[in-house]
Amino acid sequence: MNTTGEYNAVIDFCKDLFIKKTKDYGTAWRIMRLTSITDQIFIKAKRIRTLEVKKVSKVGEDIVDEFVGIINYCVIALIQLELGEDGEENLDPRQTENSYTEKVNETRDLMFAKNHDYGEAWRDMRISSMTDLILMKLHRVKQIEDNQGKTLVSEGLAANYQDMLNYAVFALIKMGFPANN
Repeated sequence: MNTTGEYNAVIDFCKDLFIKKTKDYGTAWRIMRLTSITDQIFIKAKRIRTLEVKKVSKVGEDIVDEFVGIINYCVIALIQLELGEDGEENLDPRQTENSYTEKVNETRDLMFAKNHDYGEAWRDMRISSMTDLILMKLHRVKQIEDNQGKTLVSEGLAANYQDMLNYAVFALIKMGFPANN
């Protein structure tokens, strides 16, 4: 088990897809409010849960595609948090790639700190539990958004997006991704 290598392989795949989509669409996602990005992540997590329960997909994308989407939307959310919703819509592709890398590196550092304290407990978790934790984090994010970002004692939006990103990476690692893709 090489958590660093596995984590980086998943992120490399997701980042490559993100960069290609940026070349196709530009940074059209900059038009989205943070609440809309949260809802996009929610739709993907809900679909994963439905597929886990029903075991059948009637459209082409599978669970792997949805976890990849969660990762990339979490990075988008982290970038939006930093830049704000009212900033420039058309970002320079290099700036966008650098921001992606910065947000992933911050999130990976958080994962290593938590891994140290929790002893890689995620390796013994079920993928369905990771899906449920992502959905729980989404409910927390929605509540924080409904409270205009104010919390009394809880971690903020960025920490929740980072946790969701890490759970999605862990799920993909447990599924053997990207080696089995």
